[in-house]
Formats: sequence, C-alpha cells, structure tokens
Amino acid sequence: MTDTFPDRLSVDPKSPYHDADLLARGIGIRFNGQEKTNVEEYCISEGWIRVAAGRALDRRGNPITLKLKGEVVPYFQDSAKAES
Repeated sequence: MTDTFPDRLSVDPKSPYHDADLLARGIGIRFNGQEKTNVEEYCISEGWIRVAAGRALDRRGNPITLKLKGEVVPYFQDSAKAES
C-alpha cells in the first residue's frame, strides 16, 4: 500500500473523490491542530474540510455539511496502531 494521500477525499460513495480501499485502511484528520472525527470530505491544497452540521439531513437524506477552512493534515490510523 502507498503512504500518500489524495488531495481530496470524500466518504460519500456517490462522490468522484470517494476511495473505498483507502477509507477501509482508516484515515484520521488533524484540522488546525485538533483531531476531527466527523469529517465528510477534505481538500489539502485548498485547505478545507466538510463536517456534518449536527444530525440535520437534506431532502435526499444526506447530512448537511459546513465547510471549514484551515490547515488539513491527514494521517493513516493503522500506522498509529502499529507503533503502539
């Protein structure tokens, strides 16, 4: 497996930026120095993440998201477990 991250990744299977194999490996996101667990999508080059806005859903049943701008640092969660 490669240890490089795509510039943009989404958890939505309908998105063109979805990668099921990479998501199955486990990816964590540090956003402005804090670990985020509710990230729906991220873009490293543009410096933003999309997070769910509570439990609100749109009319198609998808979570309503907020776009937050800042420093995005992805990491593999399985490598953190291997070091333990």
